Order: sequence, then structure tokens, then C-alpha cells
Amino acid sequence: MSRLARRTLRRLPLVLWLTAVWILLWGTLDLGTLVFGLLVALLVTTMFPLPALTTHMVARPLQLLWLIAYLASDLVISTIRVSWQAIRYGPRTTAGIVQVTLLTDSDHLTAMLANAVSLAPGKFVMQIDRAHRICYVYALGMRAGGEETVRRDVLALERRIVRAVGSAQELEIVGRVARDAGLKEDS
Repeated sequence: MSRLARRTLRRLPLVLWLTAVWILLWGTLDLGTLVFGLLVALLVTTMFPLPALTTHMVARPLQLLWLIAYLASDLVISTIRVSWQAIRYGPRTTAGIVQVTLLTDSDHLTAMLANAVSLAPGKFVMQIDRAHRICYVYALGMRAGGEETVRRDVLALERRIVRAVGSAQELEIVGRVARDAGLKEDS
């Protein structure tokens, strides 16, 4: 396959996406809108090519399914927990901010972790200190001494994400930390 054909195939999803956005912006689906959308998408991707993105992430389908199942169950449990906090304590619900030092140093994994933490109600990542690998997590319904529980939950989620898409080196890091801390491998 020629270099031009490989480059075109690699750009195809972005061209299709930009064409779909063009059609949605114009609000009509006709031949003219489709053709001009394709032309604009090709022009944009040719004139402003995205830089090559290198990542050492490896998708592990079974672990990815476990991660999705965990996130779905956490979504339900967190919704119930936040609802109970609102009903039980109302405006007197407590909250706190917890500093969590991450195990890995990957921008992709940090972004995935921040999004996963913030997905369910009750917790979200307020700030990330990339230089020191620290996430500041806001947690609703926190009681005195609950910092360690939040920290443990965030690090367990990081291990799940690394097992689902992390590199071999990141797997080794989280495995070693889990063994040193005496944690179960599936926590």
C-alpha cells in the first residue's frame, strides 16, 4: 500500500467526522452539502494535519469490560449515595478535598482516571499537578478520617485503568505497589 493511501486511510475517520459536523451545522442532508462537507474536511485535514500521536497503551478486552462494568456499577452506587446524602443531610452535607499521588506518569492514563473519577456523582478531580503526579479530588459526603478511603478508591480505579489499557511498564508499577501494600490483584 502506498504512503498516500495509508495516510488517507488514517485520516478517514476524521474526514468522516468533520463531514458529519458540516452536515449538522448546515442542517440538511443533500448531495451538495455532503460533497462540500467532504471537500472542506479534506482541505482541513490536508492543510492542518494532526501530529502523530504515540502512546504505549495496550487495550486488553477482558479487563476493559471489567472496567466498564465497574464504572457502570459505581455510577449506580454513587447516585444512590449522593441521593441519600441530599435527603439525609440536605445543605449540611459534608465534603472534602483529598490529595492523591498517582502511581503512573502517563498523560493518557491521568486523563482517563480524571474522567472516570468525575463520571459518577459525588467525586470529581478539581486539579491535576502533572509535575508531581497529584490529583486533587473533591468528595461529597466525606467524614473525618475519610481521606484514606477516597485515596484508596482513586488508586484502585487507577489500577483498573492500567490493567485495561496500560503499558507493560505501567502494569509492573501498579502490580508492584499492590503487592507491596498487600492488596488483592483485582481490587
